[in-house]
Amino acid sequence: MPSGTVTTLPANAEVIISQALGGSFSVEYEGRLYRIDGIDADALGKPPLQLIFDDAEPGIIKLEHVDKVLRTVYDPEIPVNLLDLGLIYARRVESKTISIDMTLTAPACGMGDVLRAEVARRLKQVPNVENVEVNLVFTPQWNRSMLSDVAKLELGMF
Repeated sequence: MPSGTVTTLPANAEVIISQALGGSFSVEYEGRLYRIDGIDADALGKPPLQLIFDDAEPGIIKLEHVDKVLRTVYDPEIPVNLLDLGLIYARRVESKTISIDMTLTAPACGMGDVLRAEVARRLKQVPNVENVEVNLVFTPQWNRSMLSDVAKLELGMF
């Protein structure tokens, strides 16, 4: 739910999938919207998201793995991942901790806590990660110039 509250839907509940991006699903159930993480996709009869890191090394957190994971988290209203949207301002690796500074396309976006939680949950899958800190920041304010070329192409802005 947009509030970020974790909810368990009843087994065998009929839902309408309204969006499927990056392995996550937005579903409607009894007139309300819920987000199902790709890790739980099997509950929808879909293959669960599996992040594979073939080149992992013991004790090392690779920034390329962090980016790989961030590219699996999508804004629920825009069909582009958070990294290419320019919503990730900083990614730091210190010891066994990943720290992320991220923003939203609009400060009043009701999905902020949901996206923050999804980023943290997904980043915990990166090899050798023990802690994840996701900070929601609003300076500088996000604008369209922060879109990657991939995002501009996907959104027809080239």
